[in-house]
Amino acid sequence: MNELMECDTYLIDGAQRGWHWPSFTQPVGNDMSERELLGLPRHFTLQRFAESMPACHAELRSYGIEALLDMIEDRTVAVERRIVAGNILGTLGDPRILLERPAMIDVKGARVQIGLRPERVGEVHARYRQLGLKEDWIAKEAPAHPIDLSDYRIAKYPVTNVEYRQFLLETGYAELPLGWEFGIYPLSRANHPVHTVSPSAADAYAAWLAAKTGRRFRLPTEAEWEYAAGGPAGFEFPWGEEFICDMANTAEFGLMSTTPVGVLPEGNSPFGLADMAGNVEEYVATDYLPYAQGRFVQDHLADLERSYRVARGGSFARFRDLARTRRRHGWNALSRVYVMGFRLAESP
Repeated sequence: MNELMECDTYLIDGAQRGWHWPSFTQPVGNDMSERELLGLPRHFTLQRFAESMPACHAELRSYGIEALLDMIEDRTVAVERRIVAGNILGTLGDPRILLERPAMIDVKGARVQIGLRPERVGEVHARYRQLGLKEDWIAKEAPAHPIDLSDYRIAKYPVTNVEYRQFLLETGYAELPLGWEFGIYPLSRANHPVHTVSPSAADAYAAWLAAKTGRRFRLPTEAEWEYAAGGPAGFEFPWGEEFICDMANTAEFGLMSTTPVGVLPEGNSPFGLADMAGNVEEYVATDYLPYAQGRFVQDHLADLERSYRVARGGSFARFRDLARTRRRHGWNALSRVYVMGFRLAESP
């Protein structure tokens, strides 16, 4: 009940405003349409913030860069104002986005616990079953196991559109993000995370930036990503054990689009990493394999392609279950609701 409380507030408010939001809590079984996966009703309705954001834009478009920077990650500022401030900042040039010096956070090496205890698989599945989950999808997280991590660094933000644009310009790499409508660079979303790209494109970007800077950039391993997201306590979500709508840009948030990186600082991980839940899913460095002592799960992703790259963290296009720090997912290239981006890691 607690984890749905914030969502219920928006559902009630939306109904009062005539938005006709779908019910996020209605059981729907295990077969859901893409619109159901997105939490969208059958007919067009106004999304959340459709009325408040234009007013914010009219006010904030005269603000300078420093004023926008002060606002964008300020938890005391209303979330729609932060999003609009971030959008304006992106078109002006976001000083937080430094192509050759991305903001990196040091994580001290440790022996850490990764994954889910097998006896908890059924409990977790029951908690999210109304979202169309199958128990096997949760079983991929088991068993919990220790792993030794060396010191590493991980980016505070996922890679953005403006950064990926420079990669394309300098390399001539052929793959354009499907998140760029008609293959056109989205200037208005310069500081939003790039999506939907392939795992090989993410690898190529990391290799390009490593060669360009002489630094050891790469994608994080699964264990590095999970530890950075959940922290030493191994939280269920980057901020704690309970899901809260306004801490992550998932389908429950109601925007149905990416947000500028870092505008939901309430949802930062214990290490201070932004957007590790929601916004876009993030590829890690390796393909799916069962954990030691675990079993291979032959789910729909494995049916499409037996070897697929793992992605973590959930997105604006999916519900809260994928925002869990332990959840192992991957790209289905046949679906429009698999919104995949990436963030960098670095070996010291």
